[in-house]
Amino acid sequence: MHTEIISIDNPSVLEITQQVLQNGGLIAFPTDTVYGLAAGIRNIKGINRLYDAKLRDLTKAIPILVSSLDQMNQVSQDLPHSATQLAGKLWPGALTLIVPIRPGLPGNISPTSTIGVRMPDHHFALALLNYTGPLATTSANLSGGANTTTADEVAQQLSGRIELILDGGKTPGGVPSTVVDCTITPPRILRQGAISSETIQAILG
Repeated sequence: MHTEIISIDNPSVLEITQQVLQNGGLIAFPTDTVYGLAAGIRNIKGINRLYDAKLRDLTKAIPILVSSLDQMNQVSQDLPHSATQLAGKLWPGALTLIVPIRPGLPGNISPTSTIGVRMPDHHFALALLNYTGPLATTSANLSGGANTTTADEVAQQLSGRIELILDGGKTPGGVPSTVVDCTITPPRILRQGAISSETIQAILG
């Protein structure tokens, strides 16, 4: 398989990306942390290929990236109040919320009734998500491999395994997102990341 690399400044980048996703293809793109690897959230073929391309364990859910709270409602239902509180204060940013998954999404996106959702704080990622809708997105590397912060680093691990890399220069990398399970009361921090537990608790009261 040939892997194409195009700049996020290409005037046709969104249209090209949408066509790849609709055909069950995979894209890598820059976010506010590292490069992400994505498939359409309703494309069963694409999600299966995402697992294959990364050599990812099938028991691990694929997080979803969104660009708005409206998009959050496309992937979750009966949204917990705690999730709405935290998203309202800390999105976009390095916060992943575990919420109930909306019925009807492909079963291969998560082996459970929950899903992790995040809104990245990155201008291009948000523009892309606005255009394509929510995307099933995990880090653009082979499972167990180093996180990627440039298009070249993505190509070193995934060239020939995915269709398209969107080159947006170097990403910040660094500390991963804080993960909060909002499906339980009180909500519980599953992974301490860029946002402190003190900040979380202050919002939730």
